Amino acid sequence: MNRKIGVIASDAELKNSIIELFPEDVEQGKVIIDILDSNKMEEQGRILESKGAKAIVARSGGYIYTVSKVNVPVVHLKITTLDILRAVKIASIYKKQIVLFISIYEYFDYDELKDLIKTNITIERYRIKEEIEDRVRKYIDRSKEFVIVGGGIPCSCARKQGIDNVHIGASRESIHEAITYAKELVDGLYEQRYKNEVLKTILDGVHDAVIAIDAEGKIILYNERAEELLKKDSKDVMDKKLLEVYPELGFMIEVLKDKINQYNKIKKLRKIIITSNTSVLEVDGNINGVLCSFQDITKLQNLEKKIRYEMNKKGLVAKHTFKDIIAYDSIMQDTVAKAIKIGLTDSTVMICGESGTGKEIVAQSIHNISSRKEEPFVVVNCAAISESLLESELFGYEEGAFTGARKGGKPGLFELAHGGTIFLDEINSMSLSLQAKLLRVLEEKEVMRIGSDYVIPLDVRVIAAANEDLKKKVRDGNFRSDLFYRLNILKLSIPPLRQRTDDIIPLFKYYLKGLSEENDELELSCEDKNRIVNHTWPGNVRELKNVAQRYVLFHELDLDEYEDEGEGIQYEKMQYIDSNVSLRDMYQSIEEKMIEILSNQGMTKTEIAKQLGISRTALWKKKRVQD
Repeated sequence: MNRKIGVIASDAELKNSIIELFPEDVEQGKVIIDILDSNKMEEQGRILESKGAKAIVARSGGYIYTVSKVNVPVVHLKITTLDILRAVKIASIYKKQIVLFISIYEYFDYDELKDLIKTNITIERYRIKEEIEDRVRKYIDRSKEFVIVGGGIPCSCARKQGIDNVHIGASRESIHEAITYAKELVDGLYEQRYKNEVLKTILDGVHDAVIAIDAEGKIILYNERAEELLKKDSKDVMDKKLLEVYPELGFMIEVLKDKINQYNKIKKLRKIIITSNTSVLEVDGNINGVLCSFQDITKLQNLEKKIRYEMNKKGLVAKHTFKDIIAYDSIMQDTVAKAIKIGLTDSTVMICGESGTGKEIVAQSIHNISSRKEEPFVVVNCAAISESLLESELFGYEEGAFTGARKGGKPGLFELAHGGTIFLDEINSMSLSLQAKLLRVLEEKEVMRIGSDYVIPLDVRVIAAANEDLKKKVRDGNFRSDLFYRLNILKLSIPPLRQRTDDIIPLFKYYLKGLSEENDELELSCEDKNRIVNHTWPGNVRELKNVAQRYVLFHELDLDEYEDEGEGIQYEKMQYIDSNVSLRDMYQSIEEKMIEILSNQGMTKTEIAKQLGISRTALWKKKRVQD
């Protein structure tokens, strides 16, 4: 910290005394000394200030000419009565009449000390340098009769006119006291400036606008946020009457008069609506003013709406936890236990299981138990998006990257998941070319937007899911082996519903309770329970939920009980076929019937298309696809 002290010494004697008292400070440049020069008195203070002096010590005339010329404190090294008496004693040796030159700022009661001094003294008091020179000239004609006692300037003037003179020296106690006080003053001012800067930084950094007035209603505090909201610079409002500048803030004057704080009040200020907190500033029982902090409600509402919209877009929030998973069956309990252990790590996870087994719920639960639970959870259904669109959705794109690209570009889903988790569902449907790009992102932990020439670093945990045997796809050449082993660090298999029979009835009752508008739980007969447990549930939990919904509506168990031994998928027996029907019509009839059956089981169009080995577009063209 710079605590440099400047001194304007009236003579060399004073300079030497300071050096003797503060040798280390002088040597280290903490105290800089300039001897008084009557020809440049008005500049000496500014020169010391330019050298870094944070306070200046000066005496008599030096103090008078410095105090109003600099922007730092000036400490007066006063001439004490004892200093004057010492100089008078020395002057008495001349056997001449003594003339004492002292400024109006010095205290000396000659009448009280007259009997002690026993010497007649003429006192000349002055205010400015020009007065000193005029008063000294009065004694030129009788210079042999007088001796002048005074500070640096009177003695300098006397010497020029050939008049005997005695300089009033400063005691070591006075010197030590003045410079020590200057040091304390600099320390105090630094601390005060530091506190003021901290306060200003805090006030300018908060989201609230802050205005304070004193007891007279003048503005004494006005932060940057207030400038933004009220559209006026601080220089135009500080020290102005509040009601003259902002009459709409009159409620602050009311608080000042009533001495009653107001909290969470909604006020209208011109074009904005604010919520404000206004309180009195009380010190030692005295009301010294009022402070008001407020925010723009409109902006707060818009911000809240934006945050709510962003965080509740599909895939950005994981809603489910392990508490939401019903697991009475031992196989499912083991699966959940393993999933919890996986969730406590930060490794990549591969979840395998048939469609409808609840892979996304498990993925959300893993995210919500991990260290990333406060960060985004982004879901990508790789099967539901075309290859060209999926690439831009995953990695984002720059403005003008392709025809129809959004102005300003768009961040990819990997960017949105930064810090959190990305769930790549049905990754088995991803094309080989896109698999290669995904592998690079996972390996390098960075992404490059389409049309960009720079990479964006990523911190994302990946959870992938597949409803097919990925090892078989790798063997068949439809899935990259390097990507498979990059994803398959921690593997979790979700058992199909038919393998967790102890969970079927609890799950069914759970859906009945959730779907029924009545509080009374629907009762299941033993026969219905047996049918539910013995059903193979090819659509897994999703199919179970659909059956429960139909049961709530019709109060009867509507199961599609048909079976194909090879796949575990059941089909209705075909009725007699007219021999006149063509083979093409027969195939079409079978296909339409299968579509109807699979749709009734709760399968999605994507799942039905996969089951039949046709595209979604072809599926849309079929006459009997059920929505």
